[in-house]
Amino acid sequence: MMTNSLIAPCGMNCGICLAYLRDKNHCNGCREWSNNKPGYCRKCIIVNCELLHKTPSNFCYDCEKYPCRRLKQLDTRYRTKYNMSMLENLQIIKESGLERFMQLEKERWTCLACGATLCVHRNFCLNCKEPGSKNLV
Repeated sequence: MMTNSLIAPCGMNCGICLAYLRDKNHCNGCREWSNNKPGYCRKCIIVNCELLHKTPSNFCYDCEKYPCRRLKQLDTRYRTKYNMSMLENLQIIKESGLERFMQLEKERWTCLACGATLCVHRNFCLNCKEPGSKNLV
């Protein structure tokens, strides 16, 4: 279930992350602390950024260093490997608001075959295993 609280400061929708969607060692997303959170997430430079915590929105787009080197690297990796852009997500949130972004995310990341939430890290639905079920909005 996707909620506003699952949108990370970098623009990642934690609701489509494999760590969030899996049953075992379920992660609660970047905005919540949990022992189940993978180590690389707990050590995330972006979530732990001092400048981020000074922003009015608590999103990277309000930072004086936006887009920083780390965010650009993360964006490049996700655009290349998963056809998803953190920078585009942040632009939509900034221009259209979090509610509109969530509407778009629900449309994009819902399996067309079974209606389950798709995982950004897999090219098939975790629920019905159908390949290529992504709704590319």
